[in-house]
Amino acid sequence: MADQQRTGGTELPAAIRWADDRLGIAKIGRKNLRKVFPDHWSFMLGEIALYSFIILILTGIFLTFWFRPSMAEVEYQGSYSLLKGLPMSEAYESTLRISFDIRGGLLMRQIHHWAAVLFVAAMSVHLLRIFFTGAFRKPRELNWLIGIGMLFLGIIEGFIGYGLPDDLLSGTGLRITEGLVLAAPVVGTWMSFFIFGGEFPGDDFVSRFYTVHVLLIPGLLLGLITVHLILVVYHKHTQFAGPGRTEQNVVGYPLMPVYMAKAGGFFFVVFGVLAVMGALLQINPVWLYGPYNPAEVTAGSQPDWYMAWLDGAVRLMPGIESTFWGVTISWNVVVPALLVPPLFIGFVALYPFIEQWITGDKREHHLLDRPRNVPTRTGIGAGIITFYGVLWLNSGNDLVATHFHLSINTITWVCRFAVFLGPPAAFWITRRIALSLQRADRERLEHGRETGVILRLPNGSYVEKHARISQYQAYTLTAHEQQTPVSLPPATDDNGVRSPHRRRQKLRARLSSFYFADNPARTQDRPMVTSGPGSANDAPELGADRGDDREA
Repeated sequence: MADQQRTGGTELPAAIRWADDRLGIAKIGRKNLRKVFPDHWSFMLGEIALYSFIILILTGIFLTFWFRPSMAEVEYQGSYSLLKGLPMSEAYESTLRISFDIRGGLLMRQIHHWAAVLFVAAMSVHLLRIFFTGAFRKPRELNWLIGIGMLFLGIIEGFIGYGLPDDLLSGTGLRITEGLVLAAPVVGTWMSFFIFGGEFPGDDFVSRFYTVHVLLIPGLLLGLITVHLILVVYHKHTQFAGPGRTEQNVVGYPLMPVYMAKAGGFFFVVFGVLAVMGALLQINPVWLYGPYNPAEVTAGSQPDWYMAWLDGAVRLMPGIESTFWGVTISWNVVVPALLVPPLFIGFVALYPFIEQWITGDKREHHLLDRPRNVPTRTGIGAGIITFYGVLWLNSGNDLVATHFHLSINTITWVCRFAVFLGPPAAFWITRRIALSLQRADRERLEHGRETGVILRLPNGSYVEKHARISQYQAYTLTAHEQQTPVSLPPATDDNGVRSPHRRRQKLRARLSSFYFADNPARTQDRPMVTSGPGSANDAPELGADRGDDREA
C-alpha cells in the first residue's frame, strides 16, 4: 500500500521496489522524469555534442584493446606490404595493425576520428547559439564558463589523440607545437622537456599523451558534462518567446516518456550518420604518411580544422625578433601562439560579465532573444566569427596558392589586413542588418504581411494588398524588452564628495549608449495602422499567415 502511495497508485516491480526501499528512487524519479523541456531544433546541437562524446568513449574503449602506447622501435611485418620491413614505433605499428588486421578496426578508427571532429564542431555551434540568443545571461554565467572549458578541453583532447599514432603528419604537428612551447620566455625549454621527456621527440611523449588522452581529459569532460546537465535541470531550460511562455514557466514535453524517446532516437541517428561517415569517408590514412622521422615533413600538411586558426595566426605574423640581455624573443611566435589565443578565448569567456556590466541588466532571464532584437551583441558575434574565420583561412594559404595559382605572399598580406578590418566591417554590417530586420518586423506588424496582390486605385496609383498576421506571429514580434542605456550618475554625492570612480562611470555610460544606439522603438509601443489603401484591414478575406512562425 505504501508503495502504491509513493507511485501514485501504481505498484512498482519487485527489483525497483527493493531499490526504492533503500534509496528512495521512486520519489526522485517521479519528480525528475516529469521535468518539462522546451522543443526547438537548435536545442539539438547540445545533444549532438553529448552523443558524439558517448560514441567517442565507446569507440575509444575498442581501440584501447589493441593500441600500444610505446615508442619502442619494432620492424613492421603486417598486412600493408608497402611498409613491410620498415622500422617504426610500436604506437604506429599497432595503429596499422588496427587498421588492416583487426576486424572492424579501421571502421572504429574512422568513426572515432569523425566523432571527435563532430564533437568539437557541435560544441562550437552550440556555444554560438547560446551567444546569439543570450542564453548565457543570469543565472547561467557559470554554465557558459563550463561550456567554454569543455570546448577548450575537447580541442586539447582531439589534438593529443591526433598525435598518438606517431605518423609523419601528426609528428609534424607535434614539431610545430614544440616550437610554440619553446617560444615561451623563461619556462619554454623546461615545459618542452616536461611534455616530451627530453629533447624532441624523446621516448616518452606517446605514453604520456596516452594517459592524458584516455584518462585525465575524459574524466574532466565527464565531470563538466555532469555539472552542466545538473545546472540545466536546476535552472530549467531556456525557451524562445511565444504565447503562454514566460520567465516563470517552461512550455514543452516531459522528460519521460516523450523527450527520452526523442532523445534516444536522435542518439541512434547521430550514431548512424557517424557510422556511415566512418565507412565511406576516409580520414587520417596514417599508412600513406609513414612513421615519423624528425628529418622529414609532409608537403601541404594541415591540422584538424579546430587547430587551424592557431596555425593560421602563426603564419600571419611577420618574422620579428628582439634580444634582451642575451635572450631572443620570437615575437612571430609569442604574439600569435601565446598572446592571441588567451586574449581571444578570455574575451569570449568573460563576455556575459562584460555585457552585464555595460547594460546594467542583472535580472534572471529564461526567455531567449531573437538575434535581430539585440543588434550590438549579434554584430559582436559576427566580428568574432570573422576574426576566427580569417585565421582559419590563412592556415591553408599554401594550398589556396597552389590550387588557385595565386601568390602566397598576396594571400598572407590580404589576411593580415582582413584580420584587422574584417571584424569591424562584419560588426557594422551585421548590426545594420539586425536593425533593418527589426524595422521590417515593425512594418509587418503594423501593416500585415505582403501578399503579392497589386491593386490599382481609382486615382491610377498602385498599392500592394496586405494580410493580417496571426496572433502567434504578432506575439513573437513584440515579445522582447526595450532596454535603455545606463545613465551617468551625478559627479558628486549629497555631501558634495566627488565620486572616486568617475572615469569608470563615464566609460560605462558611453559603452551603454553605444550598445543600445539606433534601436527602433518596440513595435507594440507604436500606433497600429488600422486603415488605408492596401492595409491589412482592407483584405480580411486573405486570412492570417500561419506558415511562418520561426523564432530566430
